[in-house]
Amino acid sequence: MPLTLLVNGKRRTVNATPDTPLLYVLRDELALNGPMFGCGLSQCGACAVLRNGTEIRACVTTAGSVGEAEITTLEGLAEYHGRGGKGAANSAGLHPLQQAWIEEQVPQCGYCQSGMMVAAASLLKRTPAPSTAEIKQGMNGHLCRCGTQGRIVKAIARAAKAMA
Repeated sequence: MPLTLLVNGKRRTVNATPDTPLLYVLRDELALNGPMFGCGLSQCGACAVLRNGTEIRACVTTAGSVGEAEITTLEGLAEYHGRGGKGAANSAGLHPLQQAWIEEQVPQCGYCQSGMMVAAASLLKRTPAPSTAEIKQGMNGHLCRCGTQGRIVKAIARAAKAMA
């Protein structure tokens, strides 16, 4: 059954039933590898994507439930930033969060990083200049088993400054 979704600024038609998890559609039908399968229970955040700028968990969201909403994955984060009225991506084509992740040397294994950056984008949309406590609260529910939380907080603060 064909479904039409707005993903990373483009209308895409996929062959999936409405009850198919959005994560499976993004990864298997659209070959977007940013959102990862972690727990399948909406508890780890590895599958996070934006729905109209707000973080959702793609592992427990059905493809049919997103309707006309714009879905943004890590792959579309820089373009989303430009469409959001905060300016274009930097000269390397990166969202300020992606650049901050590099500058703060955040990733170790990298498995959770897509979901972390997506959640941080949602946080910065709601709270453009968050305190350290607000960053920690906003990232609550995202698991990094490598222990890079300190660098994640620094990267989000750096990106907030760059986006101000």
